[in-house]
Amino acid sequence: MLTLVLPLAEAAGEETPSPLLPHTAEIIFGFVFLILLAIAFAKVVVPKFEKAYADRTAAIEGGMNEAKQAQAEAKAALEKYNAQLAEARSEAAKIREDAREQGAQIIAEMREQANVEAERIVTHARTQIDAERTQAVASLRGEVGTMATTLAGRIVGESLEDEARQRRTVERFLAELEASESARQAVGTDG
Repeated sequence: MLTLVLPLAEAAGEETPSPLLPHTAEIIFGFVFLILLAIAFAKVVVPKFEKAYADRTAAIEGGMNEAKQAQAEAKAALEKYNAQLAEARSEAAKIREDAREQGAQIIAEMREQANVEAERIVTHARTQIDAERTQAVASLRGEVGTMATTLAGRIVGESLEDEARQRRTVERFLAELEASESARQAVGTDG
């Protein structure tokens, strides 16, 4: 459009404008266009920029709030985990202590049972030994009595077939034998 205005101005006989200075119409037209462009920019582009800026700010603040919330949740979860871990360790220590106590109790019970069983075995063995000793003594008395009466009958020259007499003789002989044994032990312990 400017090119159309220039040839008309030359035809009117005006003076040639300076190449460095623009025409007045161009300055006015440029100024009006600049104002219109500024108004359009202020009405259309600036609100979109402001909205984008506000959305971005909200998104960043929301992200920061979410990050803070996530951090708080993570901290709470960590504290809960640490508390559960401490509780589990405490419970494990208690279980170990209970197991030790139960083990010690079981060992004590087993020792007591072993002692009772050993005492029972010893008592049974002593009873059996006493019974066998009594049986051996009775058998030995009978054999010694028979041998003593036979020997005494040979020495005395009379028969000791009478059972009562035989028993008295055996008893007297064994009593003398035990007395001499006791005397020998007493002399042996005194010396």
